Amino acid sequence: MTIFYDDDLKRRAFAAYWRSEKREGGSYDIPGASCSGFQRHGGKGYVVLRNNYRVLAVYRVTNRGILKGLKRWPKALEVY
Repeated sequence: MTIFYDDDLKRRAFAAYWRSEKREGGSYDIPGASCSGFQRHGGKGYVVLRNNYRVLAVYRVTNRGILKGLKRWPKALEVY
């Protein structure tokens, strides 16, 4: 079993977010480092990127440490 640290997951999620925004035309919403981070819900791990107003992106962390971008995520992740 590989151990992944929150900072590494958050860094990789930020990079994935910027790559996807660039590809999709760019909405220029900037996620905040202090309000974004790793969360657990329903036995699964997620990296949630937020700004002061809303959730910008959610990535599920697989057992192998791969980030999978989600189009829909559990509503419980929107509460912070």
